[in-house]
Amino acid sequence: MTHRYAWVDVLEPAAPDIVAAWRGIDEGRFLSVRREVRRRSGEGTAPATVAQLAATAAALRGVVEHLPDDAFAMPGGEGDWNVAEAVGHVATSRAGLVLAASLAAGDRWPPGTPAVVPGIPGPATGNRDGLVRRLDQSQRVIERAARAVAGHELDACPLEHPLVGRLRCGEWLFFAGVHDLMHLEQLNDLSAALAAR
Repeated sequence: MTHRYAWVDVLEPAAPDIVAAWRGIDEGRFLSVRREVRRRSGEGTAPATVAQLAATAAALRGVVEHLPDDAFAMPGGEGDWNVAEAVGHVATSRAGLVLAASLAAGDRWPPGTPAVVPGIPGPATGNRDGLVRRLDQSQRVIERAARAVAGHELDACPLEHPLVGRLRCGEWLFFAGVHDLMHLEQLNDLSAALAAR
């Protein structure tokens, strides 16, 4: 019998820093998460973080590609969202966080930008092909936007998140991966439950 977090063990070699920070959430050590995000997203870390985000994107894509067709309308592990809404949310969030970091790093932050509204689901009717496309697109956005963050990882970012607060540019880039894992956990739990039925 495989253990619940076998997927983390598979992902960890390709995304060791992101997995290390996420483990604090899983273990209920929330202060350690912020410390680990700061420690692992310092100057010069953007290229390595992008590579790790590619690994989390591939893991998300792998789960989506292997879920049965009827799974996308099932509960997605986040409030009352279904799987399509949860995956759509992840794709939008990962790209949005990194775009915000790139705007701040490039000194192009728009004045009057409101605080982030967390918990916005993707479309409820998303299907496998559309969700895979959105995940792939989010990674392309990350790769482009992260070029502006490189060398500016320690710059302040005015992005205000009501749950996370404010992070530096490199920290937002990195936190996108931690957020990926929060939803990967939900999707892998669902996948395991469906495989067991």
